[in-house]
Amino acid sequence: MSKINYYTESGLKKLKEQLHDMEVVQRPLISAQIGEAIDKGDLSENAEYDAAKEAQGILEMKISKLRDIISNARLIDESTLDNTKALILSTVRIKNLGNNTEVTYTLVAESEADLKEKKISIDSPIGKGLLGKSVGDIADVETPRGVLQFEILEISRS
Repeated sequence: MSKINYYTESGLKKLKEQLHDMEVVQRPLISAQIGEAIDKGDLSENAEYDAAKEAQGILEMKISKLRDIISNARLIDESTLDNTKALILSTVRIKNLGNNTEVTYTLVAESEADLKEKKISIDSPIGKGLLGKSVGDIADVETPRGVLQFEILEISRS
């Protein structure tokens, strides 16, 4: 059974666009490459044919996986989320108690995580540590270097 994942509207739209690109753009390109390789004759020693067939297999596997993810995706209703706790789609300003640095992250689904945009997965160590906490709470986060403590300074919706 596949895992249910939660997505924002934009995150789910991005997945559907990727699937559309794979099915409508990439799949015909690979089929054309296979056709060209077949036209060159003797498939037993045709490296172009082998490479195109391998690329086709990889693409079909990606399409299948993405279809499965989309079919098990659930859209998040942001209006029902509790603003007093750190939940998915919360923007959380935290202070590292070890070095007193402050940082703000938005908690998102795994597939929407992007550290450059300050979006961290709820499945990441920091994300897991922050989930369910309120302003003023201390989150203990397990890392390879030991436990880090973060104080929750502010929670808002993105």
